[in-house]
Amino acid sequence: MNPSFRPAPGSAVRDLASRIRRLSPSCGPVRLVGVDGHAGSGKTTFAEQLAGALGGAPVLRLDDIASHDELFGWTGRLLDQVIEPLAGGRTAHYAPYDWRARRFGPPHPLPPAPVILVEGVGAGRRALRPRLALLLWMELPREEAWARGRSRDGEEQREFWNGWVPAERRHFADDPSRPFADLLVRQGEKGYEVFPGPAGTVGPDQSLTHGDGPPAVC
Repeated sequence: MNPSFRPAPGSAVRDLASRIRRLSPSCGPVRLVGVDGHAGSGKTTFAEQLAGALGGAPVLRLDDIASHDELFGWTGRLLDQVIEPLAGGRTAHYAPYDWRARRFGPPHPLPPAPVILVEGVGAGRRALRPRLALLLWMELPREEAWARGRSRDGEEQREFWNGWVPAERRHFADDPSRPFADLLVRQGEKGYEVFPGPAGTVGPDQSLTHGDGPPAVC
């Protein structure tokens, strides 16, 4: 990863896209960018906006890699089906999981691209970090994120969330992502703010608003 990465004033998403394009490839010919954070923190929406600013960059959603039986135990499947082929400059093929049918579907191709976003809880796990050009963390407290997720998914997903929350706690206790994030992304009333992350110049006990000038906002 590139800990010297800095945001600049202006449109955060557009500026971020421009800087990502200038990063060196990290996984074969691909600049792999992780978008991590607690469930309900807004990763999917942000990744969609960033992908659009990147001219339609592919987004690999880790919800397609995980399953009911392996909420977080999918590292081997991700490495075998996606990371190793991309690292070799080949098209990856992964079988997206159908959360309603509870089974994996037919293989889906993921050709190498200049930038591929990996979005989902655990995108910054230790097994994946060596292949990332950049790690982004959605900066929202876990309790607030989980409350948003429960509200979004409704009563029909209550049982799922009751199992998810302790599983996510265990995952991040064993394999935290935030300490290794290059940038922190916070959604505000007027758009997104992007700050240097713990892997950059701002330490975990420092104020994010006292970095190298104001955060980028879009």
